[in-house]
Amino acid sequence: MKPYDGPQITRVVLHKSRRRLYLLSGETVVKDYKVGLGSAPAGPKRFEGDGKTPEGSYIIDRRNPNSSFHLSIGISYPNTQDQEFAAAHGKRAGGDIFIHGRARQNKGKGRDWTAGCIAVKDRHIEQIYMMVQLGTQIDIYP
Repeated sequence: MKPYDGPQITRVVLHKSRRRLYLLSGETVVKDYKVGLGSAPAGPKRFEGDGKTPEGSYIIDRRNPNSSFHLSIGISYPNTQDQEFAAAHGKRAGGDIFIHGRARQNKGKGRDWTAGCIAVKDRHIEQIYMMVQLGTQIDIYP
């Protein structure tokens, strides 16, 4: 992977309905990508196994260079509010939400095929992995 030497990415924005992920430096879009979402993409993630991609503000909180989906960066879902909502309904909020690649074997599965993660092409996760640092805010909109 090529090291990234461009402007610092200060925020990541996902517009689920547009299937677009934007990497921003300040207010400037540095890069954008087409994405795939969870198998049931409409609405916010509420419970483990619902196939939805979360909505709200989170933080990039981990990196996995050995991901079974090529590479991945983790999103801090669930937050306290997500956990409380699920618990109030007698369910678990779920977790392990990542931005990740397709890992070749997932090509051809269609647009929205993950368990709630954000999927991009393998070559794109290589760029994202190098550009986005731990602690970066990610805002996920419907």
